[in-house]
Amino acid sequence: MPLPKDSMLFGFEPKLTDEQRAYVDSIFDNQLTIVNARSGTGKTTLAVACAKLIGKPLVYIFSPVEEKKMGFRPGTQQAKEAEYLQPLKDALLEINEQPEKSVYNEENLEAMKNGHVWIYPMSHIFARGINLKDKTVIISESQNFSRGDLKKILTRIHDSCTVIIEGHTGQCDLPDAKKSGFAPYIEHFRGEEYANVIELSVNFRGKLARHADELSW
Repeated sequence: MPLPKDSMLFGFEPKLTDEQRAYVDSIFDNQLTIVNARSGTGKTTLAVACAKLIGKPLVYIFSPVEEKKMGFRPGTQQAKEAEYLQPLKDALLEINEQPEKSVYNEENLEAMKNGHVWIYPMSHIFARGINLKDKTVIISESQNFSRGDLKKILTRIHDSCTVIIEGHTGQCDLPDAKKSGFAPYIEHFRGEEYANVIELSVNFRGKLARHADELSW
């Protein structure tokens, strides 16, 4: 089933472009949606909005590209990772969710009680041997995961999950972009009956951001 006809998607539904509508419908219609999209296209905001409507707990997985250097930076591990979580927090605010109440945090009793969003750095997923069941899973900035990284994550996901893999093939932050697993996995899943590949092309942040994104690597 696509986006329910009676849903306003937290106010986004009337403003969706044709590309965005196809993206939203794909999240509801398929177990796996892979979105290849530039910054500012709404891929994270719409994924989080759909996750809220789907109603399963949300697992947000990210790869801190500089993870090996994090130990040499000041602050707690949580503070070091915070910069990678801003897109998620912005998306939660867009759907009128307060991140401090929505994101599970064992140091915050209110968030422990109300939290429906779990945040996992890539290394946490691997170290804990997590099995993901009955969740909506967003794998963020997937161009910064290697083939092996994505394989380790995806092989932990049960069929009861809805999965959104989001990234952009033109904006890889790995030292060697050829090691990214995002593009290979796009082709690996393309054509599977339970999967769909979507592209978003319109950057809504404005002319400066759009023009900057046009510079090739």
